[in-house]
Amino acid sequence: MSNIEALLNKLDVCPFEQLDKYVAEGKKVIGCAPVYAPEELVYALGMIPMGIWGAEGEVTLSKEYFPAFYAAPILRLMDLGLEGKLDKMSGMIIPGLSDGLKSLSQNWKRAVKNVPCLYIGYGQNRKIKAGLDFNEKQYVKLIAELEKIADCKLENSKVEEAILLYNKHRKALQEFNTLAAKHLNTITPTYRARVMSSAYFMDKAEHLAIVEEINNELKAMPEEAFDGKKVVTTGLLANSPEILKIFENHKLGIVDDNINHESGQFDYLVDEGTDNPVRALAKWISDIEGSTLLYDPEKLRGKIIMDKVKKHNADGVAYLLTKFSDSDEFDYPIIRNELNEAGIMNILVEVDQQMTNFEQANTALQTFADMI
Repeated sequence: MSNIEALLNKLDVCPFEQLDKYVAEGKKVIGCAPVYAPEELVYALGMIPMGIWGAEGEVTLSKEYFPAFYAAPILRLMDLGLEGKLDKMSGMIIPGLSDGLKSLSQNWKRAVKNVPCLYIGYGQNRKIKAGLDFNEKQYVKLIAELEKIADCKLENSKVEEAILLYNKHRKALQEFNTLAAKHLNTITPTYRARVMSSAYFMDKAEHLAIVEEINNELKAMPEEAFDGKKVVTTGLLANSPEILKIFENHKLGIVDDNINHESGQFDYLVDEGTDNPVRALAKWISDIEGSTLLYDPEKLRGKIIMDKVKKHNADGVAYLLTKFSDSDEFDYPIIRNELNEAGIMNILVEVDQQMTNFEQANTALQTFADMI
């Protein structure tokens, strides 16, 4: 086994095992539902933030609280709460960035008794001063709840330290993203997703150390010739093991993404060295562009995707649409038209954490690979 394979295998972690590990070490863990939770605030209080975006599998107990036509990450996250699999967590941050997430927060408060809901009611008009002020106040409210759980007061110096660590981690993932695009034989779609996904389950300092080692290994390797097609992915979530295998089977290499779960965590940095680091975190939300879950009156997501296609000279775009995600479904016709007008080949693949039959996705991606 090569050094890089050994490092990538270190990131093959199970969130529930990680939860047990941190609790056994005497650390409190705060769950973070999708998307853009201010993890730095949790980290600054000596706790571990852990991103939970549902889980692969059949929807079970959440059927009592939601209709069937809800996005699976929300349903499966509710399942985990109802099944007691997250009981060792000391709280669950749920940002209200969609109607589905707002409903999740209320159902969570009602039904999941062992893990308190820590709700963030984001203001979506986030770029004006009133929106920035409002979101800062939401964080101040969250801090008060987190301080009770941590049983200590938050210090601005600790928040700044967390921002510096998280920005360093974001830069390392940015570098990995660039290097992975030049080593598509080594960094397969499965390995690429593993690096991105594991960041949610590990202490950021621990994850950063491994990613930096991977980057050093990749920098020492010559750029690889890839006998396949290069694609940019977009959507909310792209870590389905079976979907990733289909990409690999048809020699589709992922050179970049506009995925909330992936580049959504590292494309933008938080301002450092400010007098008010909490406000800097609120401003981070206002800086983000091209997210289906954030107010985007200029509809910049399509342009951002096209810029990534041009940057990497990609052959096309794979739109991985999370089933029943209204936000993503509303974006798709606009982005499809923009890609078509630009002459960029694209394909829609519907994904769902409940999927057991992948033949339709396989056929679509096989056809796409042949066409491009």
